[in-house]
Order: sequence, then C-alpha cells, then structure tokens
Amino acid sequence: MDSHPVTRDIRLRGPRHCGSYCLPARIRHRVRCLLIPVLVACSGCEVAPRPASTAVPPTGGETPQVVESAPSTVPTGFGPAKVSILPLSEIRGAAGIGQDASLTVYVALLDAFGCPIKAPCTLRFEIYEYVRRSAQPKGPRLTIWPDIDLTHPAVNHKSWDNFLRAYEFQLGVRANRDQTYILEATCLGPDGKRLSGECAIRAVQ
Repeated sequence: MDSHPVTRDIRLRGPRHCGSYCLPARIRHRVRCLLIPVLVACSGCEVAPRPASTAVPPTGGETPQVVESAPSTVPTGFGPAKVSILPLSEIRGAAGIGQDASLTVYVALLDAFGCPIKAPCTLRFEIYEYVRRSAQPKGPRLTIWPDIDLTHPAVNHKSWDNFLRAYEFQLGVRANRDQTYILEATCLGPDGKRLSGECAIRAVQ
C-alpha cells in the first residue's frame, strides 16, 4: 500500500526537472519565429576589406615588417612650369666679326608658384639673329648646341648654382662684337612636357 503514494509523487514532480526542454509547442514555435530573422541579419553583416599590404621578408633575426601600399594618386604642381634665362647670362670675348667667344648661360626652372627648383630634364640651347624694329625679333637660327642631359643626379647637381638657384653652363659660340642675339632655352621633361624661354643677349669684348 505504501508504493502507490510514492509513485504518485514522482509523477507530479517529474515535469519540474525537465526545465526548458518541456516547453509547450506554441511557445517553441514563437521562439523559432523570433530567432530566424536574427540569424539571417547576422549572416548578412560583412567586414569591409582592408587595403592591401606587402610583407617584407625578415633577414636574420629581424622582426618582419609590413609596408602599406603607396597611394595611387601622384602629387602635381611640383614640376617645372616655366623656363627663365637670368639677365646675368652674357657673351664675352667677341673681339671682332665671327670670332670665337664664350657664352655663359644661367637658366632657372620655375614651378607653378614661381619658385626655382631642380628637376630631371634635358636642356637645349639655340641662338638666333636679332631683327631690329620687328614684331618678330627672332630671326634665322645661327647655332644649336647638343642637348644637355640632366636626368642623372650627379650631372644635375654639378651644373646647379645653389646661390643663384639656377643651372650654369659655359658654351662656345661665334659672335660679332656689340651685336645682339636671341638666346632660347628649351626644357624637355621625362614625361614629354616641353617648355621654352628666351631673352635678348649682347656680345661684348
């Protein structure tokens, strides 16, 4: 007779130990309906990719370094925008007609703000006859010198006058004493850009 009450107590207390696994079907259906949209929303979230980086292989016991890739945009406005022949340029040593003389040229490369700068380029010098009282004073070309390559850093620096912030060149020329000429300097950039400047220059003894 004592076994029946014990069995009844176990049956009454049994569902209490099932916990959340014994939820009614209606509640379980609502929980599923709430969890499905949350899982779908989380699966659609992605992390934006970071810029590509280059890993530098370690040498010896050094720690590997990561070098970020350079920006694709190239700064502009820092290259030559104008060629200027300084008034100090002169022809000296012309003793007579068609005599050998020395042409000293000071040429400055100016950026977009008018500041003299160094730049890798090729310089070309030409001298023309000066036509008086004419709207086009530059007459026939008399002399053209071989191009001067300034793309090598050592050669570029050797021709640079840091005090005048200009390039200096000594060129041989045949000139008539007390005669005026038109000197033209042309800058040929590595990118194909071409700039020219000219000035009147007088041959003196």
